[in-house]
Amino acid sequence: MSRARNYGFDRRRRDDLRRAKQEAKRQRKTDRSESGAIGPEMGEAQTTGPDPGVWEWFSASRGRTTTSPVGVRPPADAPDDWILLTDVAEEDQPPTN
Repeated sequence: MSRARNYGFDRRRRDDLRRAKQEAKRQRKTDRSESGAIGPEMGEAQTTGPDPGVWEWFSASRGRTTTSPVGVRPPADAPDDWILLTDVAEEDQPPTN
């Protein structure tokens, strides 16, 4: 025969945990409003994209990205569908094969 459980205790414990989380959330929200900060709790934005001096390329058929030195295309293996993802000036456009 299985042991009888005290469901009321479990429910009260879950409710206490939920209330504690909600109270902590309210406290963080009031601390942000008092300090003048707004918005969700997020860290500093990460920089994305390739490093300076590197171009980033994407191939749809391969389903991957790669990097190369500035001014150099990836190897022209079939299929040659590399698309330059890095923003470059008009005079610095990549050579076409």
